[in-house]
Amino acid sequence: MTDTPPPVVIEPPSRPTRTAAPRKRRLVKYLLRAVAVGYVAVLVAMPLVVVVWRTIDQGASTFWDAISAPDAVHAYQVTAEVAGLAVLINTVFGVGVALLLARYRFPGRSLLNVLIDVPISISPIIVGLALVLVFGWTTGWFGSELQNAGIEVIFSTPGMVLATAFVCLPLVVREVLPVLEEEGIEQDQAARSLGANALQRLVRITLPTIKWALAYGVVLSIARALGEFGAVRVVSGDVTGQTQTLTLVVDQRAEQFEPGAYQLSMVLIAVSAICIVVISLIRPRGER
Repeated sequence: MTDTPPPVVIEPPSRPTRTAAPRKRRLVKYLLRAVAVGYVAVLVAMPLVVVVWRTIDQGASTFWDAISAPDAVHAYQVTAEVAGLAVLINTVFGVGVALLLARYRFPGRSLLNVLIDVPISISPIIVGLALVLVFGWTTGWFGSELQNAGIEVIFSTPGMVLATAFVCLPLVVREVLPVLEEEGIEQDQAARSLGANALQRLVRITLPTIKWALAYGVVLSIARALGEFGAVRVVSGDVTGQTQTLTLVVDQRAEQFEPGAYQLSMVLIAVSAICIVVISLIRPRGER
């Protein structure tokens, strides 16, 4: 008798493991996180750490002498005045323009929407130069007329406010506009049908809707206004004790190797950081 061959057993093909793909995705996610954290650390964290370390390294007495010097105290006042007026102007203008873009369709709307972002793309130095060419005493288009009327724009507070307001222009608009577009106009139309006038609709419907976006835009404007340097330096004249903001005092001390540049920079950083942290903490979680 011939031996019968053993039966051939065909094994089913092995299924690919399902753990490889999630593991690869996790690896990519961690890699992207590391790149993002490293990028922010190099561009933001390291310079801030250096400023803080130099401030602490020079001692508490040096810090107090720097921030309490007469030119620094006057710079606080000028900075607060210029930043406050610029932020107030941009808050009113930003809410108005955001309402205009969100609720109305008109010729030139797209152009206005583009022009809002122009301050982001233009160097602040060019902004200051443009203001000088428009409002300068001798070469400006309106300089001589304003001078005859007793109004000084360049090398005075109005010019500094204009320069600061220009560079901060998009911040409130770009925070408020998406909220208005998302909410729509149904509530406003319902209030109008019930007899509410424009002021009542603004106070009772629009402002409660955009309050957190507006608050965050105002905080960003404050931080930007406090740190503005290029445009303000051109239009202010950088006169010590008269038209110097805190950033100009920092620049002057850094150029002349005088003590206090790091300490005053620390003041600017602290004020801006406190404003952003406070608004982030008090803002409801659902609005973040």
